[in-house]
Amino acid sequence: MRRNLHLLIIDPQNDFCDLPPSYLPDNQTPALPVPGAHADMLRVASLIERGGAGLNAISVTLDSHHRLDIAHPGFWMTASGGTVAPFTQIAAADLRAGRYLPRVAAALPRLLHYLDQLEAAGRYQLMIWPVHCEIGSWGHNVHTDVRRAYNRWEEQTLRSVAKISKGSNPWTEHYSAVQAEVPDPDDALTQSNQTFLDCLTSADRIYITGEAGSHCVKATTEHIAEHFGPQHIAKLVLVTDCMSPVSGFEQQYREFVAAMTARGALTAQAADVLAELQENAGD
Repeated sequence: MRRNLHLLIIDPQNDFCDLPPSYLPDNQTPALPVPGAHADMLRVASLIERGGAGLNAISVTLDSHHRLDIAHPGFWMTASGGTVAPFTQIAAADLRAGRYLPRVAAALPRLLHYLDQLEAAGRYQLMIWPVHCEIGSWGHNVHTDVRRAYNRWEEQTLRSVAKISKGSNPWTEHYSAVQAEVPDPDDALTQSNQTFLDCLTSADRIYITGEAGSHCVKATTEHIAEHFGPQHIAKLVLVTDCMSPVSGFEQQYREFVAAMTARGALTAQAADVLAELQENAGD
C-alpha cells in the first residue's frame, strides 16, 4: 500500500550554502554560508531526482527578510553610534544599560518588551546576523540543483511544491516555519501556521532536510514535534546528511538531534530515504 511521504526542505537558499565558484554569479557571494550545505543540497536534489516518484508532497521554507530587520546590523548601533558587528548577541540588559540602541530611538520600548519576551521563552537570545535572504536578492533564491530537481518533479507529477515564507516581519525573529520566536499579535504571518501543520499531519512520514541544523531546522522541527505530540513524533525523520550547523553551533545541533531522537523522532541518511522512496514508488 502506498504511503504518504512528505519531503520538507528548510531554507535551501543560496545565502546559506557554501557554494563553489562555478555556482557564483559575478559579484555575488553567500552571506551566511553553512559549511557542508552545498553537499547537503546536492544530496537533497538527488533524492528528488531518483526517488521523487515515491513522494506525495514537497514543502520548501524560505527565509525572507527586509534589509532593516531586528536581527540585521543596520537596525542597531553601539552606545557611541558605531556599527554593531554580525554575530553580536544583544540581551534586554544591554538595552537597559545603553550598550546597544536601536537607530530609531522611538523603537526602544517595543524592543525592550520584545527582548523580555524572547528571553522568558528561553529558546534563543537575539543574535545579529549578516544581512541575508533579503527579499528579491540572489541570496534569497533556492539552490540551483534543488530548484531544478523539484521543478522536474512538479512537471512529472502535476503537483506544486508548497513554498512557506517566514521572516518578513522586521520586529521579530522567525527561525521556525511554524511561527516566529515572539509572535506579533497584529501580524498573522508570525503566528502559528495551521495550514502548514495540517498538511504535515496528513503525512505518514516527513523527511526533514535543510539549513541550518542548529537554527531553522532545529526551531521548525521543535515546533512540529510540539504540535504532533508523542503519538505522532515518529513520523519525523531527520535526514542528517542533508543538514549542517552554523559554524560555532555544532554542540547545539548535536543536542537538538539527541533531544528529538529521545522524544521518538527518527534519523536517517539520504541513502536510507532513497530506498524508502523507491519502494513506495514500486521501483
